[in-house]
Amino acid sequence: MSSPTVDRDLAVDLPEAPRLKGQGTPWRERFFQLSLWASLAVGVVFLASLLVYVVVEAWPRLDSRIWTNFPDIIDPSSAGAQSAIMGTIWVIAFTALYCLPTGILTAIYLEEYADPNRWYNRAIEINIQNLAAVPSIVYGILGLGVISRGLGFGQTVLTASLTLSLLVLPVVIISSREAIRAVPQSIRQASLALGATQWQTIWRQVLPAAVPGMATGSILALSRAIGEAAPLLLLGGLTFITFNPTGVQSPFTVLPIQIFNWISQSRAEFVSLASAAIVVLLVILLAMNSLAIWLRNHFSRRW
Repeated sequence: MSSPTVDRDLAVDLPEAPRLKGQGTPWRERFFQLSLWASLAVGVVFLASLLVYVVVEAWPRLDSRIWTNFPDIIDPSSAGAQSAIMGTIWVIAFTALYCLPTGILTAIYLEEYADPNRWYNRAIEINIQNLAAVPSIVYGILGLGVISRGLGFGQTVLTASLTLSLLVLPVVIISSREAIRAVPQSIRQASLALGATQWQTIWRQVLPAAVPGMATGSILALSRAIGEAAPLLLLGGLTFITFNPTGVQSPFTVLPIQIFNWISQSRAEFVSLASAAIVVLLVILLAMNSLAIWLRNHFSRRW
């Protein structure tokens, strides 16, 4: 018996088989890959050049004087940035104290308790997303008009930390929500099935699993706050202080403001001094980012 013939008009075009490894890459794909590598190389080269330039300029002043001495506008050789370093630590510590609990609790409410069909919950989410894109100078104006003058807190560490808390609060909320959302629903369902309440499930199951993402997002948000100068300049952060803060009501200065003051001086010695302060600020940022990486690796879980 002869095999049945297939009508070519009824034949169906099969999809093209995937290209096997070693068969060659189309020129468009190779061009796109080369463009990506070139873009990466340009960014890395410029960043490395900038870091090398800063370190070379700062090398004559990278010694203990930079963190043991106070600023001096007359003798740059004996000037330091102790007041700016301590002011930065004070401001960032209180910023973390104000914004982290508020941001994490807000994220828990929006992810675990809020009804997305309620209009006010939708309004809160839209406002949080919009506030994350607001320029920092706007927060400086808000802090000056409402916190400094309206509430009467003045040009103090408290005003600066509250303003920076408002600045990074949307970032903390968004990153914490993403970390909570990444926890599998099966963890929640299993806990509830065993008789745990919703809060017990959140406290003992969801939050421990979300710690790596929340810690990473929070520290990166504080890393952004530590480099802000524009809102603090509006708040009246002083550029020349020869004492360390003693409380939340003390006047303050921070490293970005001190660097701005030194780099605007006419004498070349201040350029080296500003570069040394930049290196100190970079070391603090690297320490914070290293802490974020360690927390993420230490508490991370695979589901």
